[in-house]
Amino acid sequence: MLVRSDLNVPLEDGHVADDTRIRASLPTLELLLEREAAEVVVCSHLGRPTGDDPAFSMKPVEARLRALLPDDRIRVLENTRFNPGETKNDPEFARELADDLDLFVNDAFGSAHRAHASTVGVAKLLPAYAGLLLERELEELGKLLGEVERPFVLIAGGAKVDDKLGVLRNLGGKADNVLIGGKMAEQIREENPLEFEVELPRDIVAASEFAEDAESRIVPYDDLPDGWLGLDIGPETRKAFAEKIAGAKTVFWNGPMGVFEWPRFAEGTKAVAEAVARADAHTVVGGADSVRALTEMGLVDEVDWASTGGGASLELLEGKELPGVAAIPKE
Repeated sequence: MLVRSDLNVPLEDGHVADDTRIRASLPTLELLLEREAAEVVVCSHLGRPTGDDPAFSMKPVEARLRALLPDDRIRVLENTRFNPGETKNDPEFARELADDLDLFVNDAFGSAHRAHASTVGVAKLLPAYAGLLLERELEELGKLLGEVERPFVLIAGGAKVDDKLGVLRNLGGKADNVLIGGKMAEQIREENPLEFEVELPRDIVAASEFAEDAESRIVPYDDLPDGWLGLDIGPETRKAFAEKIAGAKTVFWNGPMGVFEWPRFAEGTKAVAEAVARADAHTVVGGADSVRALTEMGLVDEVDWASTGGGASLELLEGKELPGVAAIPKE
């Protein structure tokens, strides 16, 4: 059988730097092996290679997968994006993937928003089913689209409001509190494209330049010095956001509160992560940076669901149909 997993993981010096997505793929693979599958052929893309680029080879990923699940019945194909037909949903490449196999399992929620040969094309050639991870992602994120227990707090951060505007419009209107941090707070303050009230930072950690060692100071949000940049939310905002999160019964968080990769500007993201992890609420976290922050702090197991999907989760929560999901028969 062919399994489309999401093994798009970061590599450093030829090794897997974070195996979270590999581990998330294991339950489906283990189930298929338990059901006595003769062979499980796993495929995935890795990065955005231009042609057959060795830097994006699946070999390190395969090595890590085999270390976690040593079974000779598993075979890992090379990066699907090495073939130009992948992103074009080319029928010929889909036939090549499906050749001599009996059924298809799509477990790659992170790629379900792409109509590619390995997510959609093969589903037209083989009996197609959803994997355990794909099903769980749809279930957990789908809860946010229905009736939720209130108060419902939505937290959004990151650099670009455009990436999350659809989610904010679709979910923000029914949220009791919408907390905005990161660079997108500046964009919304300048020209709010939303038709509902949001809570923006009260104070920020401002820096003289975009550099880890830049001169910095805490200033009121409205008093950012000319030429300076807001690289984190300030202590007053952290406290206010944490209080709102503590009173919630449903929480969705997507996007850091600042440049959390630099320790000097990570306190806002840490404060939100801790508040979400402690909340007596149904907590869902999406976005690679937010999940990374939770993981680095050892808190990822303290939330109800940490989504493996980036763009896919955003499109689902916007209310869009995902091609990789639509390609799987409902019965």
